[in-house]
Amino acid sequence: MPQDVSRAGRVRPMRLRPIRSVALILGGIGAALGNARVRRLVALTVSLILLASLFYRWAEGWSWLDAIFFSVITISTVGYGDLVPQTAIGKIFTMVFIFCGIGLFVAAATEVANTLIERARRNVGAPPPDPPEE
Repeated sequence: MPQDVSRAGRVRPMRLRPIRSVALILGGIGAALGNARVRRLVALTVSLILLASLFYRWAEGWSWLDAIFFSVITISTVGYGDLVPQTAIGKIFTMVFIFCGIGLFVAAATEVANTLIERARRNVGAPPPDPPEE
């Protein structure tokens, strides 16, 4: 069970509140989507996934579900390995898609995470982090 250290230094079990946690995360994602930069990055990521899905549907002859599934697991670096492009053009496209897509996916995920963290800090009342030293 997760533990928390009280101010007195004693270790005590933390109470997990899954419904509250999910509500906070969903609220944070909603708040993140209020940021124009986050919206642009998410829109670019979704657009790239749809473009790749169209390509895989055409080049590999995959179903829509397989094409979208492969695009998402590739851009997110999960890569189960159950689907693999068989054509030369599919393999070449996948290499380009990985290099472009992973950077975009990480940028979008980072912006969403930063917004969630900042929102959590404001809710808890924690001071903001120190700016990085130059």
